Amino acid sequence: MARTPQRSPVGDAMVWASRIMAVGLVMFLPAVAGTRLDGLFGTTFLGIAGLAVGFAAGLAWLVQFGRRRPS
Repeated sequence: MARTPQRSPVGDAMVWASRIMAVGLVMFLPAVAGTRLDGLFGTTFLGIAGLAVGFAAGLAWLVQFGRRRPS
């Protein structure tokens, strides 16, 4: 019978840290881009729109992570 290799706790921590950073960037970068575009075009709604889009995308990604079964 073949043995399955044990995963390192440090490796698991690195995977989760990278996932959390990726979700944070998905939430943060659209707001920054919207604010930059607001300054460029002289508008006031793109930063808020970017914040809403980033929050929705990040939340959807977190829900997707929550539904996955651990391997």
